[in-house]
Amino acid sequence: MKLKNLFKILLLVGFIITSANALKQDEIQDTMTKKIDNVLTILEQKNLPTNKKGEQIIKIIDEVFDYELMARIALGKETWDTLSEPKQKEFTKIFETKLKNSYIEKLELYNDQKVKILGLNPYKNARLQLETELLGKEGTYKINYNFYNKSKNNNEQWLIYDVDLVGVSIIQTYRQQFAGLLKEKSFDEMLVLLENPNTK
Repeated sequence: MKLKNLFKILLLVGFIITSANALKQDEIQDTMTKKIDNVLTILEQKNLPTNKKGEQIIKIIDEVFDYELMARIALGKETWDTLSEPKQKEFTKIFETKLKNSYIEKLELYNDQKVKILGLNPYKNARLQLETELLGKEGTYKINYNFYNKSKNNNEQWLIYDVDLVGVSIIQTYRQQFAGLLKEKSFDEMLVLLENPNTK
């Protein structure tokens, strides 16, 4: 399997771990296992069009991913803090759409891979990491989901803020891309490019 296609499949599977709501710590592993099974069932429906698969799965993932935090980390604190609140919201929405569109485009690469849950472990800065493996014909690959507790009081509200694919952070990868673009373009020019990738 070409490395490019492998990364695409890992990115696809990286977004299938889902939940209907933010989770308590002791619920994460069991709930994720059930949700993985549900999403894989959708992916395995050969007669269901790709766009319909995407719509069904995106409905599941929306509430477990903290898109605002993901957008803020991907853009970088220095740039984020210079933006007005409307601009922050605009970037977050565009970034969220980009992630979802990228996911739907990669659905066609799915070919009966399986996901194995390895366990939920403490992670840096009082966060949690759910370790999993993608099991395919070409080999086994690590996919780790990074959670943080969004609640500022004692209530647990764990959400995903990043996914590590074979040791590579999705959000840090985007951060490098955005940093490179902002060396050549203004923030508004970058927004136009993200909304219309074919724009030069």
